[in-house]
Amino acid sequence: QLNLFYPPHCVHVLQRVSGCEWDNETGEVNGYNQYGYDGEDFIAFDLQTATWITSNRQAETTKLKWNTERARLEYNKNFVIYLCPEFLKRNVIWLSFYLSCHATGFYPHRAVIFWRKDGEELHESVDPGQILPNDDGTFQMSVDLNVSSVTREDWSRYECMFQLSGGEENIITSLKETVIRTNWVESNTKGERKSFDSFCFGSTVDS
Repeated sequence: QLNLFYPPHCVHVLQRVSGCEWDNETGEVNGYNQYGYDGEDFIAFDLQTATWITSNRQAETTKLKWNTERARLEYNKNFVIYLCPEFLKRNVIWLSFYLSCHATGFYPHRAVIFWRKDGEELHESVDPGQILPNDDGTFQMSVDLNVSSVTREDWSRYECMFQLSGGEENIITSLKETVIRTNWVESNTKGERKSFDSFCFGSTVDS
């Protein structure tokens, strides 16, 4: 179903998701760095062995080549164990600049999500994301708002709106300190940092 949410000119789609989970109470760190190709699992980094692994026969050549790149293997391991958790430990700083409005579990994929100020859609200081698939056939999407120059007194002027094509009503979430504070506490107890990249190209992956 990739053609539903990727441009029609895409011949193949390579996707990467990477990130880490950090427990502030135990110090435990878990991480992941994996690729998908045309909607199927392609290759993943095994943190325990610090090597690339795959169950996809088409990825065997890539696995063999990437496992010879010792510097890259070491970087991937260090990123998950050391660098990524540091971002989570400093999440108070990150949250002071960006807020993300996230919608998930909707269907079909025809939907929009955006930030508004005083009832008007914002086009500056926002970073909209792509519509992405969930495992159950539904979809998710998010939009970030840069609040570095927004005073706390003005928070009530901002709200996030989600519109589903054919839906009877819009879902509006106001920017409230109580909601942000709840997310802040949870992320300090057990945090997660994730990135998701998609690449559209017109030739096959060889290595």
